[in-house]
Amino acid sequence: MRIASLGSGSKGNATVIQTADSCLLVDCGFNSKQCHLRMDALGIKPELLDGILVTHEHGDHIGGVYTLVKQYGISVYMTQGTADGSKFAELGNLRELSEINIIDAETDFNIGDINIRPVVVPHDAREPCQFVFNNKGNSVGVLTDVGCITPHIEKQYSACDVLMLEFNHDLDTLENGPYPEMLKERVGGDYGHLNNNQAADLLKLVEIEKIQHLLIAHISEKNNSIDAVTNCLNTEVPILDHQKVHFIDQKKGLNWRLLD
Repeated sequence: MRIASLGSGSKGNATVIQTADSCLLVDCGFNSKQCHLRMDALGIKPELLDGILVTHEHGDHIGGVYTLVKQYGISVYMTQGTADGSKFAELGNLRELSEINIIDAETDFNIGDINIRPVVVPHDAREPCQFVFNNKGNSVGVLTDVGCITPHIEKQYSACDVLMLEFNHDLDTLENGPYPEMLKERVGGDYGHLNNNQAADLLKLVEIEKIQHLLIAHISEKNNSIDAVTNCLNTEVPILDHQKVHFIDQKKGLNWRLLD
């Protein structure tokens, strides 16, 4: 089982999960050209995807999904709320379209040899969820676009072998940054994005010694930095092996990380 990222941030997000028999894309906020270029760099083709999972309807996560589905007929999986809040709602009766699969955010399902557990999260979208993927005893958690850590999130992500975790903003940088007050309140609110300290707090609650790779995702270009995240980890989670920490670049993404 392995994981890679096409890129992560406010300009586009997409994650690839692959096993010996299955290949999934989580979100796609990139246009068709960028998606193809970034997937080529990882050595995979869109037509080989077994499914696209969508976390929520914001453009940096769903903006490129419609084109991929239209071009390749790839099955897409999303909650009813996400579908209703997106371009897919224009397609009429979603349940009659073979490519569209409406999922229950509280029920596991399988695609190929991958078990997928949706996780309900607080975010300012219609019916957002994130995902934990399991294959032959390996667990990969993807957790971005979350306003706060709930007991449910803590439980679902407590024993991941790989964790992709949002470190969106530094509190001081956001407070003193260029965003208007309304946007600052949205980003920093309980239905916005995780700040560095909130993300670090989750790491204190999970089985950190089990984590093989920690993928730092969705870093704000204006309200955060790699240095700020690193300083937070050094201070708040000193037991973390920093050789396991990998930062996902918005432009270059992150190459494959293999589970042992």
